[in-house]
Amino acid sequence: MGAPHGIEDATMMTLPQPIALEALARRAGASVRGDAAATVSDLAYDSREVTRGSLYFCIAGARADGHDFAAAAVAAGAVALVCERPLDLDVPQIVVPSVRKAMGPMSAAAFGDPSRAITVAGVTGTNGKTTTTFLIEQCFAALGMTTGLLGTVETHIAGAVEPAGRTTPESVDLQRMLARMRAAGVTGATMEVSSHGLAMGRVDGVRYACATFTNLTQDHLDFHETMEDYFAAKAMLFDPSRSGVGAINADDEYGRRLASGTEIEHVTFGLEHEADVRATDVVMGAGGSRFVCVTPAVRVPVSVRLAGPFNVSNALAALATMYALGLDVEKAAAGIEAMPGVPGRFERVDDGEEFTVLVDYAHTPDSVERVLRAAREICRGRLVVVVGCGGDRDRAKRPLMGASAVALADRAILTSDNPRSEEPRAIIAEMEQGARETGRPYEVEVDRRAAIRAAVRDARPGDVIVIAGKGHESGQEFAGHTVPFDDRAVAREEIAAR
Repeated sequence: MGAPHGIEDATMMTLPQPIALEALARRAGASVRGDAAATVSDLAYDSREVTRGSLYFCIAGARADGHDFAAAAVAAGAVALVCERPLDLDVPQIVVPSVRKAMGPMSAAAFGDPSRAITVAGVTGTNGKTTTTFLIEQCFAALGMTTGLLGTVETHIAGAVEPAGRTTPESVDLQRMLARMRAAGVTGATMEVSSHGLAMGRVDGVRYACATFTNLTQDHLDFHETMEDYFAAKAMLFDPSRSGVGAINADDEYGRRLASGTEIEHVTFGLEHEADVRATDVVMGAGGSRFVCVTPAVRVPVSVRLAGPFNVSNALAALATMYALGLDVEKAAAGIEAMPGVPGRFERVDDGEEFTVLVDYAHTPDSVERVLRAAREICRGRLVVVVGCGGDRDRAKRPLMGASAVALADRAILTSDNPRSEEPRAIIAEMEQGARETGRPYEVEVDRRAAIRAAVRDARPGDVIVIAGKGHESGQEFAGHTVPFDDRAVAREEIAAR
């Protein structure tokens, strides 16, 4: 079983050296049924990716059960299995209560615990993870470290850029990627750590030098069911067994709860609440912001070429991470200033027009509100938003996103995002439930290109158009297929056609 691979398909590497089943079983607290001295040379959880000498993990997923593909894996060359029940196959087997939970620590052992050879900063939270990881990478680079990055937008390995897969890859792919970073000489890496990755054990076996918390707002309640469950998943990163130190946002209610409850040494950061690392003398502009970063040890002037108060917070998170790690905050600040932007995050589409088009990944009620408030700060005319909600995801946030968009923009166009298996018009109807409660007018255009065209066609000098929801994504997902669609490219095409 298994989904198509993303980053892990590029420049694959097998295990650094063959390893005995007994050693892997021991890491999972299990034993081997059969020849414990047998060795494996690679790992796989997708029977289609099995190579000769592989250990195959039989994951019981939501849509398919890896146990059903075990025979095919053995036929393809798997020399052993990790399973949740004994199978009638003539290969050694490690039987565990949960294959998914065992896969993380076993993968780490198989690849030689690469995270322990790298300073790894893990960033979790609802919003800001991507930008914060990019900023942390720039800080590491300014300190002379060879850097790596793993997240939603792309993957970096010692200067090489690769496309990203899921936000937090499966543990086999994650450990393989960290091993590639180690082999490339990476000394400082940063990665987004999703609540799914924590709850599903994908990051089990990773040792984080620092865990950073940005914020927590409503999202993923289709998976976590309640905000308390969502918070509990995020808090898992701040356990002494996973992370050495922490950096936590004191401006966020959940951040303050986390800071008061975690057992790891940590620093807090914030603009509004008392914190160990603070931003003072903040000056915001259309092209970015300036502030003074104040730590218990030093005051550092900082310039960030990213607009909006939320990006001051993201920059502060990166600098607090440096401070928590005991690194030079003054030198790291130069890295903040060097970063021009992040793909699909408040990204300007600039073709010389007299109005501003911004593309952002905002796909939660809080992020839509933050982006529109930031856009309002640089708007001299009307604020226009084009926004939709993804299908097969948290439905409870749809009315809230509709309400935020209509309440905060002068013109709101509700449209389709990635409908996936759902009917696009039905998704928009749920957004309208919140939109109507504002008592303000709004428009509906199901076709996303037509919605962008409508916003661009009527733009006046000084207007700001925010195209929210998809950010860096290059495709639009429908039931069973994906069509090419990049908000940035579509906006440029519609601007040119005006």
